[in-house]
Formats: sequence, structure tokens, C-alpha cells
Amino acid sequence: MVRQKTQNKKLSSNKLSSNKLSSNKLSSPDFCKILFNAGLISANQAKDALKKEKTIIRVIKKERGKKNDSKIDITFVDVILYLKLKRADQPSKRIDEDIIYEIFAKKWGIPFRKIDPLQLDLNIVTKTIPKSFAKKHLLLPIEIKEGRLVVALADPDKLDAIRDVERVANLKVVPVISPRSDIIKMIDEFFGFRSSIIAAEELFSGNSVDLGNLEQFVSLQSDREVNATDQHIVNAVNHLFSYAFDQKASDIHIEPKREESFARMRIDGVLHTVHKLPKTVHNAIVSRIKTLSRLDMAEKRRPQDGRIKFEKDGTEVEIRVSTIPVAFGEKVVMRIMDPEILFQELDVLGFSADTLDKYINIIRKPFGIVLVTGPTGSGKSTTLYSSLKTLSSSEVNITTVEDPIEMIHEDFNQIAVQPAIGVTFDSILRNIMRQDPDIIMVGEIRDLQTAQSAVQAALTGHLVLSTLHTNDAVSAIARLLDLGIPSYLIQSSVVGLIAQRLVRKICPFCSTVYEMDASELTGMGLEIKKKGKIKLKYGKGCIKCRNTGYKGRTAVYEILPYTDLMRSMTSHDVDIAELRKHAVAEGLTTVREDGIRKMLKGITTYQEVLRVTWEGH
Repeated sequence: MVRQKTQNKKLSSNKLSSNKLSSNKLSSPDFCKILFNAGLISANQAKDALKKEKTIIRVIKKERGKKNDSKIDITFVDVILYLKLKRADQPSKRIDEDIIYEIFAKKWGIPFRKIDPLQLDLNIVTKTIPKSFAKKHLLLPIEIKEGRLVVALADPDKLDAIRDVERVANLKVVPVISPRSDIIKMIDEFFGFRSSIIAAEELFSGNSVDLGNLEQFVSLQSDREVNATDQHIVNAVNHLFSYAFDQKASDIHIEPKREESFARMRIDGVLHTVHKLPKTVHNAIVSRIKTLSRLDMAEKRRPQDGRIKFEKDGTEVEIRVSTIPVAFGEKVVMRIMDPEILFQELDVLGFSADTLDKYINIIRKPFGIVLVTGPTGSGKSTTLYSSLKTLSSSEVNITTVEDPIEMIHEDFNQIAVQPAIGVTFDSILRNIMRQDPDIIMVGEIRDLQTAQSAVQAALTGHLVLSTLHTNDAVSAIARLLDLGIPSYLIQSSVVGLIAQRLVRKICPFCSTVYEMDASELTGMGLEIKKKGKIKLKYGKGCIKCRNTGYKGRTAVYEILPYTDLMRSMTSHDVDIAELRKHAVAEGLTTVREDGIRKMLKGITTYQEVLRVTWEGH
């Protein structure tokens, strides 16, 4: 009885000696009992796991041996995860490592913390304790908060190790429990990246002057610079790519500053600083990226564009690379073109049932121009590529003209614009007409010549899909007129106009219902056709969404079939406000209205709708 009370007693940083509850010390039956009492597994699941334990451990040992990863102990956690069991309390979900360690954390009386790599400081993680010590005890310093060092551990049976960390760091340690695989992964990645950067930095001798810094009036070339082919630089760049893939980033930014260089990543539309790098290795990292993307390493004064192809989990991923000189050197931006995102079924992009029907009716037209509008980063490429995938069959010839080709797909005949040798949107459009295309996708209509060629292709019996940078669907008509396309040609060629934006989705793991008065939303410009209290959702923040309340993105659409009424109102002096008014009267759902629909369905928040839409639309 006394032992049981001791086990249930709350643990603190000074009382971490409860070996009876250590995940490594727990017997398999005790382990199952904890999960059973928490409602995570059923009695039958526990019985089955215990029965298969020895066989599964042998299989895991064999698998880890092949990967040269046999040094890490195998625990009963690994056995449960290997079985991929469904949760007894929520059968629609599988048991994962996070929930197991959450339950252990409650049992041990230590806060649970899901490690967010975006919130980690490279210096705190790697300079507080050596990698060998971190690996041996599976400890990871993650932050300094209120003068205390927060250390993540997977096992509370680390009293001596915690005391050693306190002595070395000269700070009081606050322990938190984190999944063991997360700790191992962060130790390998962060210490590996740190060692690569330090080794590369050491290769840079002397106080050299940064040639890329435009503030310098006189520059002298250092006789030794870090080579882009140095293994440490190769490892550092590989880490950045792996990190971006793991975090599902859409863009990677390498930004030179006066004293250091920032590595930032855009995740769900928001930029996060993930690393601060020594300025001395910036040029070598940029050169490595240039090498991979076949750019001219010697050219540092002009912008360059290239691409890299990677394999991720058996799937080819294209990375579009852009370099440009800025005040403190060359900045690199890499857009990750993941085929899983670019090529999707139309019904998962964010179309509601009625807008999807309208859109499919438009792109199924035998000929005409379909224009997708919206700012950079609004998902236009995904909509176009997914549309082409839907239209693709052995019976049609699809040809695309892009600058550059964002994602290669073997079902399409894709042509890259190369102005240096005279291959422009305009010139290639004239040539591909002799290639017997059925469907043509033009990356973007930027000028009169391209617009005229697209109109000519549509008038001669081809379906043309393209993009324009306008705020809404109706404004695309004004944009074509501004480019110089006569109104009668617009009336004859355009069949549909689409506008879109991307909104962040509420995290399904921490979605919470709350009430708000409709009048408050109306006051903010969100017209709700209801009165009184309405139920909305928001994400309160959890380990799955990095406490942002959002996870993933979806599109909000404005679909405008170009009807006879629209055609009759199109003239060189068209009143766009009047045209929009009649479009709404004909049933147009604006981007903002589509956003409101998704808000009321609990898909996104009113803050997101206000952020990506504009007043009155």
C-alpha cells in the first residue's frame, strides 16, 4: 500500500527516482495495466500484445539491424506501436507514441511536451550538453524559461543525469516528458546539423570580407572559403531539405543578414525561422544549392532560376530554386512542388458541392478560355494541375506552356518558356497549334501578345486554361481589356472565371465549439443570414498543430460562368461594379461568402476569412 502511494505521488525535478514507474523498468503486464486503466487498450488487445511480445521484439531487432540502428533499446512501447492497434476509447484512431507518453506523463506527474522543432534554439539544444551524453540518457534541452532549463526526457529514471545537466548548465532543470522517438530524432538532426555547420565554419580561415555584402566599398577575396562540395555543407543542406519535407513546408528561404544568415520555412502559409547560421557558411550553402539546381555559381550579381529533383518516400519531389542579390549577399528561395499536393482530386481542394458542379461544367467545355485568378500563393497552380489531371485521358492531347515547369507529369506535354532563345509564351503558343492539342494550359497571361495567342487558340477550337493576377473573378474581364483584347474577342472566347484564396483549417485534434453573436460578425463585414447566437469553432492549440490551432489549408472559391448576360455587358467601358452586381444576381458566390460557409461548417475561423478576403467581396 505504501509502495502504491509512492508510485502515485507527483514527481518533481528533485524526485525523479521512482524506478517502479520508469518506462524501461515497467514489466509488460504493468505497462498494459496502465494503458488499460487509461482506457486506451482493451483487455483482449493487452492479452494479444503480451502473447506476441517476444516474436515482435525479434522482428524489430532484425529490422533495426538492417538499418544499423540496433543500439537503441526496444521497449514494450515499440511492441504496441508495431501492432498498430486501434484506440479502445476512440476506435477511429490508432494508438500512437504521443498518446502513450501523455498517459505515462500523467502517471509520473510530469508535464507532457510534444517537441516542436520549429521552436527549438539550435544553440540551447546543442551547446548545453554533449551529443554522447544526450544520446546515452535520451535527454534534450529544449528551452530556457523563467531562468530554468526545460529538458525533455522519455524516462523519469534519470535523476543523476538531470543533476549533471544542472551542474553543467548552472541552471535549475525543469523536466518534461516527450515521446522517445522525437527525442532521438531531434538529437540526431540537431547535433548532426550543428556539427556540420561548426566543421564548415572552421574551414573558413581568417577575417575575410563578405563579397556579397553590398555595404562593402572595398573587398578582398579570402584565400580559403568553405567549398560547396565539402561533406559538412552537403550534410547541412540535406538536413534543411529533410527538415522541410518533415514539416510539410511549401518554401525554404536562405536569407543573408549583416552578421548571420537565417533559414526560414513557410508552413501553412506562415514563415518560421528554423535556424540562424554563421554568415561564414552562407556562400557555401548557396553554392551547394546552386550546384544541385545547375545554376552558375560564379554569377552572384544577377537573379537565377533553377530546379532540383528529390526522392521523398518513393515519390519524386520538384524544388524550384530562385536566387537574387540582396543587401548582404545572395538570397535563395526554394518552392517545394509536392505532387501529392499539386495533383489532387478536385473534390478535396475545397470546392463545395454547387461550386464544384459549376467548375466541372466550365472545364468540360470543348473550347474557350478558363481563367483562374488570385495572388501569388493562393493555390492557382494546384487548381490548374488538378484540373488537368481530371481532364487527362488517352483520348486528349494536353500541352502546357510554363515559366518554369512547376511539376513534371508524364501525361502532359510540358514546354518551358526560355526567353533567352526566343521561346516565349507568345511564340510557343503559335507553334503548338501545329501539335494538334485538345487542351492547352498557359502558366500565366502577362501581356497582350500572350493574351492574343490564348484567345486565338480558344477561337480555333481548343480549351485554354491560364491564370491572371486579379483580386476577383469579375476583375479578370477588366484585366483582359486593359491588356488590349477587344471586347468582342473576350465575348467569343471566355467561358469561365475563377478566383481563389487559401485559408488555414482548424486543427481537428483541438477543435472547440463556442458561441458568437451574429451581429458581431456582421460588424466585421461577415454577413451572416442568421440572428442571435451562432455556433463556431476554433482550435485552442495542441501538440498536433504546434499550438497554432490550425492544421493544413483549404481553398475558398468564386466560380463565375461567363453567361450571355455577362457577355452582353462586356464592352470597352464596362462598369465592373455593375457587372459584379449582375453576377451576384445570377448566383455568384464570392470568395468571402464561400469563406463564411466554411466558417459556419467549422472548417476555418472568421479570422482566416477576414485575413484572406476583402471588404465587400
